Amino acid sequence: MSIKFKVLLRKNPQDILAPEKFYAAAIADGETDLEKLAELISYQCTVTEADCYAVLMSLEHNIISELNQGRIVKLGRLGNFQVGLSSEGKETAEEVTSSVIKKNRILFRPGKKLRTLLSTLTYRKAS
Repeated sequence: MSIKFKVLLRKNPQDILAPEKFYAAAIADGETDLEKLAELISYQCTVTEADCYAVLMSLEHNIISELNQGRIVKLGRLGNFQVGLSSEGKETAEEVTSSVIKKNRILFRPGKKLRTLLSTLTYRKAS
């Protein structure tokens, strides 16, 4: 299988006056939710679909709980989740407080197999 992409005309956000250029943008080809993942997993093992779903829901709950406590969540070969921050720069360390934090996000660092996937993908232009 290959990843479909479309062509978009975009401005350069770093130079608004520069002429627009054409860029490739990936097109999602459907979705897979937790219920579907539970179904797929249940076909590959002896665990029922309902049990797989329960484990996935528990995984989500526990990842949220651990991230909320400031921990890195390591999911083995799948990868790691961690909270990241962006803040204003200040002249002294004393000026840096929680009020200068402007943005937070969840960082995901994929494991080796997921990183390898990126190097083996093929692409096709959507018609």
